[in-house]
Amino acid sequence: MIKLGLIGQSIAKSRSPSLHIMLGEIHGHAVSYELHEPRDAGPEAFAQTLARLRDEGYRGCNVTFPYKQLAVSHADRVNEAVRLVGSTNTLVLDEEISAANTDYTGFIRGYRHRLGDSAAGRVLLLGAGGVGRAVAFGVFELGATEVQVFDLNQAGARALSDSLNAAGCKASVVSAEALADAARSADGLVNCTPVGHYKTPGNPLPTSLFGGQRWAFDAVYTPLDTEFLTAAHGQGLKLVSGFDLFIFQGIDAFEIFTGVQVDPADLPARFKQAFDIRSELIA
Repeated sequence: MIKLGLIGQSIAKSRSPSLHIMLGEIHGHAVSYELHEPRDAGPEAFAQTLARLRDEGYRGCNVTFPYKQLAVSHADRVNEAVRLVGSTNTLVLDEEISAANTDYTGFIRGYRHRLGDSAAGRVLLLGAGGVGRAVAFGVFELGATEVQVFDLNQAGARALSDSLNAAGCKASVVSAEALADAARSADGLVNCTPVGHYKTPGNPLPTSLFGGQRWAFDAVYTPLDTEFLTAAHGQGLKLVSGFDLFIFQGIDAFEIFTGVQVDPADLPARFKQAFDIRSELIA
């Protein structure tokens, strides 16, 4: 049995167990995948949870909000994506801990699955946390000319903008007063905040600011039809959904955990059928 898991907060509705167990069944491996929610969002609670998983013989674990940056400090080895992004969502628990970032690779694969070789252009990014960092660096791999970063935590927005510029990627911080102009001048709108999640419903961007862009991405996938994607769809934008990121980051993580190479050709459609997903937005 390959023991895998997820560490995070508000993860009760995560579909990750179903995804990894299904990938195991497809490739002839018995996989268990358990959800672990530490007692609080602090570093000590995360460290204790991670230590328990190692003691219980877990092969690896995924990491989600709010631990993605914190988890890097627990890794003995990090791959190039983690060095670039500064956060991790995938830990391999051998004698040493190895960290990867499949949010970064999974977003790139999900974008290309939906939009092909279309360049990302000028991007407005909402949310400078762990997934926001991964997506910000990912869009430059996809031909972004500039990323404008907005976060209620201005220090976090500045830190991400500085990291992007230091890596040779053009970025700037957007103030609340300049948000409308940034949205209207963008080619792509990206939500990497928790707003829209079933526990924090809403839309992080006023609906009046949708329209004139080419594409939109929402990292939230519970629910799938977020207010953000619904507003973008209503204005004719092409969509990359949180489900796309979920599928492709999961495939990348499964390959890292098991060493199995997954052929993703028909998997998105297969998973949509298995999870009884009928969303028109991600058809």
